[in-house]
Order: sequence, then structure tokens, then C-alpha cells
Amino acid sequence: MPANLPPQYHEIERKFREAKSTPEKLACLREMLSVIPKHKGTEKLQGDLKRRISKLQSQLQKSRKLGRRPYGFSVQREGAAQVVLVGPANSGKSSLVKALTRADAEVAQYPFTTTKPMPGMMQFEDIQIQLVDTPPVMPGSLEQWYVQLVMNADALLLVLDVVSPSVLEELEMVRVQLASHKVALGSGAEPEPAPDEERLRLKKALVVGNKIDLEPPREAVELVQELLGETARLFPFSTVGGDLADSLKRAIFELLDLVRVYTKVPGKKPDLDRPFVLRGGSTVLEVAALVHKDFEANLKSARIWGSGAFDGQYVQRDHVVKDKDVIELHL
Repeated sequence: MPANLPPQYHEIERKFREAKSTPEKLACLREMLSVIPKHKGTEKLQGDLKRRISKLQSQLQKSRKLGRRPYGFSVQREGAAQVVLVGPANSGKSSLVKALTRADAEVAQYPFTTTKPMPGMMQFEDIQIQLVDTPPVMPGSLEQWYVQLVMNADALLLVLDVVSPSVLEELEMVRVQLASHKVALGSGAEPEPAPDEERLRLKKALVVGNKIDLEPPREAVELVQELLGETARLFPFSTVGGDLADSLKRAIFELLDLVRVYTKVPGKKPDLDRPFVLRGGSTVLEVAALVHKDFEANLKSARIWGSGAFDGQYVQRDHVVKDKDVIELHL
């Protein structure tokens, strides 16, 4: 019986031949196994792939036992924050990154286009936020470099194809895979953990319901939000037309809970070109520390213009700054 392999199998096989590291090769083999038709004509090929996967897994485990660090990927942090995209195969993560950044992300109609982390810079008003596309999450163990990337991120974007008939199963699969590495999705409010999640690390997350331009059943979208509960917000999105890009950028900014603070020299106009970016809840003293260590050590007073005070009001060192405040520091 002929195998009748689909086109995406041959594309993934090409990437396997070009892969230079064991983790890359292992990911490709797993992807090849997942896309081949399951019938009698492919039984031999399935067995061969499983043997090769087992061999590479053994090699990785052996290298860890010997104390050698297996090859992986890392992404240098840039911009005001780092947001990592996660999701199942063919959910549209690469298209989303391309829509929000200038990154030259590879986008194709077949799954598993992304085989390594791909960063891009998203411009939001006067700051940049780094988005990192990643390979799809699949059933089975996540690579350690992937887990580390997720752990180090300031927030996650879980991208789902809301048109997929298996979207609920895909959502649950991703959550199970993350939970197996002690990671759970959390809203910006950081809710109290449930008893079975006490040892999980909550990561701020926004769930993007992609491909709404294809008019998914309303019940499907409602069921996704119901399954998420209060752990994360569902943001309906489409890369077609670009009308929702600005709204999604703002939603990401708000999820990160960042504040931009501008400084001014007494008697001069404020510098509105390059804000200092801090976490929500930061104080005047923390702004001073970013400006210069002398300001942190010798700050006597500060004046502030913005939403949290009267214009030009003198405030204490522990005054909490708000987004777009202007501060004048005095030694």
C-alpha cells in the first residue's frame, strides 16, 4: 500500500536534513510523525521515525547525565519587555508576529513552519516590546530551552485557531504541557492559586483567538472563554485587514503593567522622546535610580505633572508614579 505522504511531511523532512542540533532534529522527527497518515502503508515509516526519536532522546538524556549542557536556543532581551508566543501547530503565531512587528517571519499554509524562536520588535506608541515566536507546543515533553524561555518572559501570548474544530482540546493540551513544567496561565491580576496549582508559577497571559475573519461558531469562542475562566482574557483577533492590531498592542501593554515616565530639567520642557519604563507600582525614588545613581542617593525633592497629582506638585520619594507622568528631580 503506498504511503501517500502529504506535502507538509516533505517540507518538514527538508528542515530535518538542514537541522544542525539534536533538539532541532528531534522536533522535526516528532512533527513528521504527527503529520503522516496513520494506515498500513505507513506502518514501517512510523516505526522508523519512532526508533529515530527514541535514539535522539537517549542521546540528549545521556548528555545531561554526563553534565554537558545540550544545545538549545536563547533570545537576548530587547525593548521594554519580552513577550513569548505559545500555541499549537497552525494557530497563526507567525502571522500574528508579522502583523505586529517588522520581523520577517516565515508564514506558510502548512504547520510547523517555525522551528526555533524568532524575535521581533513591536512598536507601541513611544516604546518597543519584544515578541518572540516559538515552535508549536505538541503532546510530549517540552525542550528545556523552551521552558526556560517561557519562564524568563514577562508575559505569554497563547495563540489559538478559534476556527479549528479541536480548539478546546488544543487549549487543554497546551495548558497540560505548561503545567507539566510548573507553569500556569495567569491574568494580570495574579489570582490566588487553586489548591492543585499551589506549586505552579503563574505567568501573565493573554489568549488570542486568531482567525475570527473566518467567522468561527459563536459557541466555540464562548466555550474557549468558559474553559479559561478567570485565569486569562480571550482577545478575538485576525491578521487580515489589520484593524485589530492597535487594540491588541494596547492589550499587550496593559497586560505587562508598564508605566512610562518622562523627565524634565527645571525651567525647560520635558524630554518626551525617550521615556523611562518601569513596572506598575514604581516610586519616584525608583525613577531617580534609573536616571543616575547620584539622584537615587541625594534626591531631596521632586515635582510631578500627570494623572496622579496636581501639575507641578511636590511629592515624596515613595510617591507611586503613573503612566506618562513627567518628573522634575531636585538634588
